[in-house]
Amino acid sequence: MNRSKALRDWGIAVLRVAVGGVFVAHGAQKLFVYGIPGVAGLMAQLGIPFPTLSALAVTAAEFLGGLALLAGFFTRLAALPIAFSMVVAAATVHLKNGFFLPNGAEYVLLLLSASAALSLTGSGAFSVDRLLAGRRARAAAGTLPPARRLEMALQD
Repeated sequence: MNRSKALRDWGIAVLRVAVGGVFVAHGAQKLFVYGIPGVAGLMAQLGIPFPTLSALAVTAAEFLGGLALLAGFFTRLAALPIAFSMVVAAATVHLKNGFFLPNGAEYVLLLLSASAALSLTGSGAFSVDRLLAGRRARAAAGTLPPARRLEMALQD
């Protein structure tokens, strides 16, 4: 592994764990502190359609998606509903309050950008995704011609 690839993989891991941790915390807050009925009430006040279903979806996206990001498991897929929830949060709550915190959009836009970046980059080397891909590649390598096995080995 060359230095550039190693640094990229460490950078992705740091980003993935930080973003995943934030979303696990926010999802847990929705699930265990406010409860689905409380989140649904807020969604109804904001005019979001199907507030109970929306509350379940955002809570699952944040809590389960955050756990998936922490582990690096289906990172590209897990980051998409998280990013979408940040688009909705920005559009319904934060953008009308300007850019800066405490009520502005800067934090939500940062989380949206980080989630989008993880959806584009994937989970990196230090992840369950990479572990599973390595197993699949090793299993397939037994049935591949020697030239293809060499090519796969050089890609790692």
